[in-house]
Amino acid sequence: MPKNSKVVKRELDDEVIESVKDLLSNEDSSDDAFKKSELMVDDQEEKDADVEEGSDVEDERPAWNSKLQYILAQVGFSVGLGNVWRFPYLCQKNGGGAYLVPYLILLLIIGIPLFFLELAVGQRIRRGSIGVWNYISPKLGGIGFASCVVCFFVALYYNVIIGWSLFYFSQSFQHPLPWDQCPLVKNTSHTFVEPECEKSSATTYYWYREALNISNSLSESGGLNWKMTICLLVAWVMVGLAMIKGIQSSGKIMYFSSLFPYVVLLCFLIRGLLLNGAVDGIRHMFTPKLEIMLEPKVWREAATQVFFALGLGFGGVIAFSSYNKRDNNCHFDAVLVSFINFFTSVLATLVVFAVLGFKANIINEKCVIQNSEKILKLLKIGNLSQDIIPHHINFSSITAEDYNLVYDIIQKVKEEEFASLGLKSCQIEDELDKAVQGTGLAFIAFTEAMTHFPASPFWSVMFFLMLVNLGLGSMFGTIEGIITPIVDTFKIRKEILTVICCLVAFFIGLIFVQRSGNYFVTMFDDYSATLPLLIVVILENIAVTRIYGVDKFMEDLKDMLGFSPSQYYYYMWKYVSPLVLLCLLVASIVQMGLSPPGYNAWIEDTATEEFHSYPSWGMIVCISLMVLAILPVPIVFMVRRCNLIDDSSGSLASVSYKRGRIIKEPVNLEGDNTSLIHGKSPSEVPSPNFGKNIYRKQTGSPTLDTAPNGRYGIGYLMADMPDMPESDL
Repeated sequence: MPKNSKVVKRELDDEVIESVKDLLSNEDSSDDAFKKSELMVDDQEEKDADVEEGSDVEDERPAWNSKLQYILAQVGFSVGLGNVWRFPYLCQKNGGGAYLVPYLILLLIIGIPLFFLELAVGQRIRRGSIGVWNYISPKLGGIGFASCVVCFFVALYYNVIIGWSLFYFSQSFQHPLPWDQCPLVKNTSHTFVEPECEKSSATTYYWYREALNISNSLSESGGLNWKMTICLLVAWVMVGLAMIKGIQSSGKIMYFSSLFPYVVLLCFLIRGLLLNGAVDGIRHMFTPKLEIMLEPKVWREAATQVFFALGLGFGGVIAFSSYNKRDNNCHFDAVLVSFINFFTSVLATLVVFAVLGFKANIINEKCVIQNSEKILKLLKIGNLSQDIIPHHINFSSITAEDYNLVYDIIQKVKEEEFASLGLKSCQIEDELDKAVQGTGLAFIAFTEAMTHFPASPFWSVMFFLMLVNLGLGSMFGTIEGIITPIVDTFKIRKEILTVICCLVAFFIGLIFVQRSGNYFVTMFDDYSATLPLLIVVILENIAVTRIYGVDKFMEDLKDMLGFSPSQYYYYMWKYVSPLVLLCLLVASIVQMGLSPPGYNAWIEDTATEEFHSYPSWGMIVCISLMVLAILPVPIVFMVRRCNLIDDSSGSLASVSYKRGRIIKEPVNLEGDNTSLIHGKSPSEVPSPNFGKNIYRKQTGSPTLDTAPNGRYGIGYLMADMPDMPESDL
């Protein structure tokens, strides 16, 4: 033992004990009590908080009231609008039931392992995304800032969709529903149907003209749509009120916002299965087309859906798990939430295609009636002979099967001139093959189907209230991914930051409630998140497996969980997941390069959608969104790498925050091979759950280390001892 170790101990005891009062154990019993270590933190049995009485440390970290509340928060964040209007579309487009195979495989390869990784680091380090990655390596601290930027971009337009849902919800309390029929236009001489509506459909017209009042292109602003501006304001007020107290307020709302959508989906499923044609829709949905599984595009889209369905990279998962107790079984949580998410997607798909099957059946019946009338006219004028029509066919009450029989006969007899007859095949599968996703599914196709429901206003109210709740659950996690890391890092009052964030987001979000706002929503959805989030999650994986070390991380998990996680995760994290993510990143870049950048514009005169390329300024905005989202990563890396902010300048690497004052800490970023918390072998390492029992031991070295990256741990205890270097974590 170094001869000056006792001297160091005696000099420090009085000062340290005085500063932290009764929360320190004064261990001066014998030299043997000092022979083993560095600064160490004991876990607190009763409270899972970073608190020290009698010293100016940060306030106690909030905690979930119950495990159920936490699970509902994670489910609410991961289960969002994409489960209802994106997954069914991908399932239909990519082979029906066969699509579930690549989805499940990729869920096991990248979904659950990476979700588990984010849950574990958040729970272990007990900080938001900025704190977690800055803790592991200050040079990678930009990962957390990039997550915050992406969360902010997504929150801007995601809440606009909630505003749209609120508008439709408010319009659903009337019978008949306002999008049930095309409006009539009166002039001095006569009354006629609105031409734009007559050329499209009642629900399409209502969406584009009554709700959005959309302009013909991105460049035509058209001014603010005041109806949607008010709805956006209401949406941000709801989010702000729910988030103003953090998980203490939003956690209680989760009981309703997370569970209510399942009640609605089950009600819709039961009602849908009783509708004529529902079984046709479900059968069409899950009829596997195995040959499509061999196409790379199917796997790329499945991987992308898995990635975004779980909310990876946003920071919301890390933020929510940071409020857990250190011994919470986050592995169980990862598996549970992932499969709840998957089964919710399947449930939503059943509901969507049961209802779309009903809608397709109604459209098919109209098609049969209209084309039967055409056949009768052709028979009357002699273009068709009555002899070719089977005797049992009655055109006044013809069924779809009988019509298809007649259609096939006419096609064979009039093979050369068949095209000129203008007859349609009227196959229900043709209608079901029309792939619809996103707003087109929710606000056009589904709303049209609900107009044919008995008691349609009730179902419309339920559906749009479900969309509002699905959106709010995801918004809570997205905003938490912004608020928690900033509060943890800069020690700003959460209430003030929440209000400022919501106000700024509302005013920026006004660009989405212009008449051209829908085109900006498309732009942000396509370019603000996809590539930046992929890069963020790849860097997260590298930070844990390469920078920190997957072996040490597995040991930390063993200490935290009480058992060793399967070696499956070891190989997934170290080899398979990074490789799959890199392939997905390359495939996404290639796809983005091959697809012409543009949007579908609604043309009022023709009542149709036309593809328009982005103008030059639009391309600049698209590129800027991607660059701004990922820019914090290289900036923070270069700042730390080149020491552009030294220890005396107040950088995050050298500052620990107390209540009321900032304390400088010396930083040593070299050569750390320790675990997340020093003082024991990796398997014995305690959690960074800093409780009441904080004590020192001494190693064989004359230097006492602080906890790794004391700015997020308890390094402030050594803040007045500049000769004691901090570890590189």
